[in-house]
Amino acid sequence: MADEIILLDFWPSMFGMKVRIALAEKGLKYEYRDEDLFNKGPLLLEMNPIHKKIPVLIHKDPYHRAQARFWADYIDKKLHLLGQRLWRTKGEEQEANKEYIECLKLLEGELGDKPYFGGENFGFVDVNLMPYFSWLYVFEIAANFSIEAECPKLITWAKRCMEKESVSTSLPDRQKLYDFFLQLKKWHGIE
Repeated sequence: MADEIILLDFWPSMFGMKVRIALAEKGLKYEYRDEDLFNKGPLLLEMNPIHKKIPVLIHKDPYHRAQARFWADYIDKKLHLLGQRLWRTKGEEQEANKEYIECLKLLEGELGDKPYFGGENFGFVDVNLMPYFSWLYVFEIAANFSIEAECPKLITWAKRCMEKESVSTSLPDRQKLYDFFLQLKKWHGIE
């Protein structure tokens, strides 16, 4: 599949037309698969599980790199934003907790039964997510919930990553981070 290109598309889609033009300009051969947008196929749902939209261009190595960039971006934007909201809210904790846990469950679903997000090897997404693991302890105490109860596979993954010296020596002590968190709340007038 290294040289095989598959385009999941819907024939009248303007977005798909752009991809078809670009592929033609590059002289690249590809397999076209028309999608029924009202009854989305399993390959589309697997390749674009969050947005569930076309077009999707599948090419083995670039696809895996694109997937890693997508999840890293998701972590940096969605998880980070929800984490900030989690510690800054007053009175809306339940909704913030729920959204944060839903985000973690989505990541746990992407991890599946693999040891790391990239498969057998520690990689880009793992590096991107581990700093958030440091903050999980803080959020659990501050928001009074258990991430391990909600996302056990994610916690197992995080513990596996912590066994790596590169990770364990780069992350701060959890209690020190919690003390910093308490200072942040004071600075922001959140008690």
